[in-house]
Formats: sequence, C-alpha cells, structure tokens
Amino acid sequence: MAKKQASTGTPATAVLAAAGVPFTLHPYTHDPGAESYGLEAAEVLGVDPSRVFKTLMVDIEGKLAVGIVPVNGTLDLKAIAAAMGSKKAAMADPKAAERRTGYVLGGISPLGQRQPSPTVVDESALDFPTVLVSGGRRGLDIELAPADLVRLTKARVAPIAGA
Repeated sequence: MAKKQASTGTPATAVLAAAGVPFTLHPYTHDPGAESYGLEAAEVLGVDPSRVFKTLMVDIEGKLAVGIVPVNGTLDLKAIAAAMGSKKAAMADPKAAERRTGYVLGGISPLGQRQPSPTVVDESALDFPTVLVSGGRRGLDIELAPADLVRLTKARVAPIAGA
C-alpha cells in the first residue's frame, strides 16, 4: 500500500499522514439515493462487504462512544455496552454524532474526529490484512491495516457485530 494524500484531504487523511501510516485512498462517486453508505462503498469499490467497516456513534450512560463494525452486519448494542463496561447502549442522536466528530453522516471516519470518543473495533477486522473505513466524507474510503486503525483510535477490540 502506498501512502497517499488527496488534494481534498480530510482530518482522517491528515492523521494518517502525520502518523506515517501506510494507507490507500479509495474515492468513488456517491449516489445520494443509496440506501446504505457502507454497502454502496463495498459494491462500487468491488470489495467484500465484510472488509468494509462503518463507524457508528452510540450513547453509553450519557457518554458518546464509537463502534466500528462490518457494513454487512449490525452493531450489537449489548455487546458494545459490555465492551465499555456498561449494561446498556443506544444509538447516538445523529446531530450529536456529527457535532462530536465534525463529520456528516455517511462520512463519519473513526480517524481525525473533532472530539475523539472511546472506540471499540469488531474483532473480525483482525481477520484481514487491510480494512476500509470512511475517509471523512461521503464517497471516500481509506484502506489501512486493522492494527493501525486500532492503534490510532486507541480502540478496544471485541465481538460487537451482530448478524
């Protein structure tokens, strides 16, 4: 993987470049009518959806956290709550997620968030040499090693994906 920076860089690409982490940008033309941002990315880029991960914000006892799971699955709210040492989690308010991260829905990257949140990456990410996550805008994914994703987000790794 070559290290690349886009002329339309994002906070996510800036974090990767500053850390000296190898990554590959995968820009694509986003269809505003797409039902799922993540599945759209997997299809357009021709990548197995289990290698493309979505970034979801959750509310755990009044505090925001990030769950990173494959786009072809769901986030198990009980599992992420347990991984964070709590009993219950709910999906965060979309506007709160946008304010916290500085990104718009469908383009929320786990990297370069305005205010970083505790993060949990689904353990399935470690099954692949590289995974794709949002690059910080709709129509841009970043491919990187899962170990780099975990390290740069200071994430815990746990089984948080549902079927």
